Amino acid sequence: MSDQRQILVGETDDGSELRLPVVELLTGRGFVTGKSGSGKSNTASVIAEELLEAGFPLLIVDTDGEYYGLKEEYEMLHAGADEECDIQIGPEHAEQMASLALEENVPIILDVSGYLDEDVADELLRKIARQLFVKEKKMKKPFLLVVEEVHEYIPEGGGVGETGNLLIKISKRGRKHGLGILGISQRPADVKKDFITQANWLVWHRLTWDNDTKVVGRIIDTEYSELVSELNDGQAFVQTDWTEVDVRKVQFRRKRTFDAGATPGLDDFERPELKSVSDALVGDLENISERKEREQDRINELEAELEKKEKRIETLEDELESARDVSSAAKQMADALTGKETVQAQLGGGNDEELRRLHDEIVDLEDERDELRAELEERDERIETLETTLESRTETVERLREENERLRDRVRELEESETESDPETTTTESDDEIVHAGGDAIEFGFTSIREELEKRDEATSDGDRDGTTRDDTERTEFERNEVERNAVERNEAERDERATSASERPSFEALFEGDWIDERLETAAGQSQCTAATGRRALAVLARDGPLETAVLAERVDRSTVAVQSLLSELRTEGVLDRPTERTYTLSDDVRGELTAAARVD
Repeated sequence: MSDQRQILVGETDDGSELRLPVVELLTGRGFVTGKSGSGKSNTASVIAEELLEAGFPLLIVDTDGEYYGLKEEYEMLHAGADEECDIQIGPEHAEQMASLALEENVPIILDVSGYLDEDVADELLRKIARQLFVKEKKMKKPFLLVVEEVHEYIPEGGGVGETGNLLIKISKRGRKHGLGILGISQRPADVKKDFITQANWLVWHRLTWDNDTKVVGRIIDTEYSELVSELNDGQAFVQTDWTEVDVRKVQFRRKRTFDAGATPGLDDFERPELKSVSDALVGDLENISERKEREQDRINELEAELEKKEKRIETLEDELESARDVSSAAKQMADALTGKETVQAQLGGGNDEELRRLHDEIVDLEDERDELRAELEERDERIETLETTLESRTETVERLREENERLRDRVRELEESETESDPETTTTESDDEIVHAGGDAIEFGFTSIREELEKRDEATSDGDRDGTTRDDTERTEFERNEVERNAVERNEAERDERATSASERPSFEALFEGDWIDERLETAAGQSQCTAATGRRALAVLARDGPLETAVLAERVDRSTVAVQSLLSELRTEGVLDRPTERTYTLSDDVRGELTAAARVD
């Protein structure tokens, strides 16, 4: 394993390199988010490439089958349900997979996209994660678990199952054992906030939906809820708690390996040559699969044999019943014609012998059936007993280890309590909080209006104590009234100006109607917080008065700045707008050309 302590992932807005500490990535709690196409999966792949290049193994939970491209340069075990995987596995392979990852340093791509039964995929991930957590308690080895589409396991609005609770447990307690976790999602509003608030490093790529930008505002600052919608592909705000600069704007580099998650195009798809792991590793896993298949085949064979015996018993019972009916009819006829004693002497012996033979055969078959049933029941009981014993031992070991950890924590608390009387040695550090390094409370938006008013009252009281006279107070009041009158007059003038502009609006908005613009307007409106009508109105304002800043344009169309910013970002993606400077938008050259052509036709 490499001694490398930092990895290079991109460069900051000022052109300097961004390097992330390896130990924080491997043992910390990370969260990467961004809308589809913004670069979040590329960022995860870049981090994976750098860790693999430095010799650190990891396990990636791949929900869409897009990480196998890493095998173009690195020897990784690609395990899942598809034939394209190196090995097809199930929940019975969980312990072996965890051992390969931690004990033999084998990087693993756990591809859960190919399982038709979601319960099987969920059980497989849960058992592997539990084995990693249990083994890490003893090994204390830095190791990173990467989980794509983490909102599927720990949703904010729905119920969290066993797998989700285990992932939250790893995010809260895994670090002390060396087990880190990186969650990836395109909708931060859908991820349980218990997970996000545990993260000590976060990467925010472009987001435009209101619910998602609000999460950015709560976690970083309200200013970033608007800025995050302006980010280009691959750009992100990186937030960490181990540097003095809390938030940095970063351009991540492109991944080196094959991009298996790229949107298919018209060109021919060429799968690169992929590196494979040793046959010995695959052989060990295949032995587990073969043993499981042999056990299942034996159970199927016994069940088929049992079904065959039961059918034979039913046939013989039918034959026996038929023979009894014939015998009974013959005896009744003989009694009616010649007398009971004579017929029994002539017919009874032969029929009784046949009946005894059939009865004996049925008894023998029933004995065989009972033996088969007993064998099956005994096998099922044995399997159930072994599973119960294994789970009980696992729970006991985990409980004992947790109790040991609690005792150690208690000892540390008692040791620390001895130094509480010394204020110079007392610290209040929280492992679960996100530290906003640098800046005061006002900069990060944590002050209230009441606090500001109280400060203003205190300042006024201090002024009175310093000798402020009543005449000064009256003069200040006069000046404030004068400012308010000027503001009213200015607002009325602006309202008249907007009314005048509104009278011209229909003619400008009519320019942005037709097949050449309607589809792009509808697409942008569907991905933003504004309607197509608002988009058409915004384009008319830009055609008349542009270029304009976002805040000015929002005031002109009477919508919030955040809503208009999401619309402008999507219109820019559709090629309708350009951004000549920060937060300033204008019509693109193509759109201006369309307008010029339309004017010539008119």
